[in-house]
Amino acid sequence: MSRRRPAPEGIGEVEPAANTLERRIEKALASGAGRSRALAEKVAAANPDASPADVVALLERRYRRRVSVLSAAVGLTAAVPGVGTGVAALLTTANLGSYLRASTTFVGAVAHVHGVDVEDVARRRTLLLVSLLGEDGARALRGELGVSTLYWGRGLLTRLPLGTVRAVNKGLSRRLVRAAAAKSGAMVLGRLAPFGVGAVVGWFVGRRLAAQVVTGAREAFGPVPSTTASPQVTP
Repeated sequence: MSRRRPAPEGIGEVEPAANTLERRIEKALASGAGRSRALAEKVAAANPDASPADVVALLERRYRRRVSVLSAAVGLTAAVPGVGTGVAALLTTANLGSYLRASTTFVGAVAHVHGVDVEDVARRRTLLLVSLLGEDGARALRGELGVSTLYWGRGLLTRLPLGTVRAVNKGLSRRLVRAAAAKSGAMVLGRLAPFGVGAVVGWFVGRRLAAQVVTGAREAFGPVPSTTASPQVTP
């Protein structure tokens, strides 16, 4: 009987899901780093005169618009006669998956512009979790590691042993679940408000969520290099 060869450590590895949010995060991460590279290269190719800083600014603008539209669409659906808040509530759950996929692709694209290609799932999870938490994420990461390193995504992320990365991810996941539980109820209720008000609320909720991730990515990588950096590929 042939034995299945174990997958190489890190590459394609997905940690067990403990809850709905974790499962959604795993699905978002499963799309792979290729989508992020493709997006960064597509934006750069469409704007040949753009500097790396311009490319990041375009990625940020695109991401903000995407998340805002996703969030507003749920509120708009709740106002449609015959649809109501029940269906819209289900769409809110599905909306979470789209938001996480967009966030994963965005932060990976920013990393690529900075010359950091994060291939393995565990490190991409760290990047996503910290970005989702915004400024709190960067502080939490430094607290977990006991370091004061600025712009940790440039070098620290690629040098940490995978065992350390996984331990950090557990702490970040717990923090994100607590933050999501504290905020999501009010956000969902606001987006499901009747008569189209939910669409307006949803738009601003989306803008706020996107701004938090953009801040998290900036905290991770700092100022954009003036020239395109040679990619650092994680081991």
